[in-house]
Amino acid sequence: MSKNENTSVNTGKIYDFCSASKRRMMIIIAAIVIVAAVVGAIVRGVNVAIEFKGGTVITYDCAADVDVNKAEGVVKEIVDTSVSIRTGENIETGGKQITVSFTSEEGLTVDRQVELTEALQKAFPEADMVLSDSNDVNPTTGKEFFLKCIVAVLFAAVLIIIYIAIRFKKIGGWSAGLCSVFALLHDLLVAMTASILFGFEFNSNMVAVILTILGYSINNTIVIYDRIRENRQLMPKASLNEIINAGCSQSLTRSIRTSITTIGTMLIVTIVVFISGYKSLLSFSVPLMFGLISGTYSSLFVAPGTWAWWMEKRSAKKKASGKK
Repeated sequence: MSKNENTSVNTGKIYDFCSASKRRMMIIIAAIVIVAAVVGAIVRGVNVAIEFKGGTVITYDCAADVDVNKAEGVVKEIVDTSVSIRTGENIETGGKQITVSFTSEEGLTVDRQVELTEALQKAFPEADMVLSDSNDVNPTTGKEFFLKCIVAVLFAAVLIIIYIAIRFKKIGGWSAGLCSVFALLHDLLVAMTASILFGFEFNSNMVAVILTILGYSINNTIVIYDRIRENRQLMPKASLNEIINAGCSQSLTRSIRTSITTIGTMLIVTIVVFISGYKSLLSFSVPLMFGLISGTYSSLFVAPGTWAWWMEKRSAKKKASGKK
């Protein structure tokens, strides 16, 4: 604990959020996340869904339940790529269905399709599997959608920087905006690392995760910046670190309560989805849960900590150049 922790500013104790030790902690955590992402990508690979990469979707009508894991193994032996299999019902007949999807640049030839169907029928003779539908997915549309998502995220980042720069211009708005975007990138990296380590596909669910985290994390950061701006006026003789520590300490209880509610909700959703067998939704709930945890941490430590470091460096540079 720092010497400031016993200081009382409106709401009680002031904790240390931007000391040199906390910055080292941030660097260590960021390094661990990056290493985990790289190792996960090398060991497990990055699974890109067919809507982004292109591939084939085949649907079969079934008379009985099919072991999804066993079916994935059968399909993988033939197509030699990542495979996703979902179970469901035929809307028209009410019968059981399975949908097989896998990435492919050239699509599936008629001969390979026949081979795949025969292999599944042989592996599950009791299911009486009948080919219902087969489609090749063009990757062009998916790539355009992905690029539009990237553009949207970049545009949002620019707007965030401009908004924070204007709203918090009295406390160094541009630097505060850039540091908040850095914290957002940290949260997105955590969510994507979780997705890689758990072996989830990068699909439309991940895009929804990214957009959700952007809104959640920046909201937390702006609330803390508001506190810092208020404390700038209430504590005119305090140092920058003391003002930041006061703002973060005053927002701590609110951040923890909000995080417990949102993260707890996603944990319940994850458990229910896992138990009920709708595992395709796990690629949304699990990365989002990790991203929300990171968003709470980054709004309290990463954004204020990097901003404090930035302002200190700028102040030191001015002093070194003889400016007042």
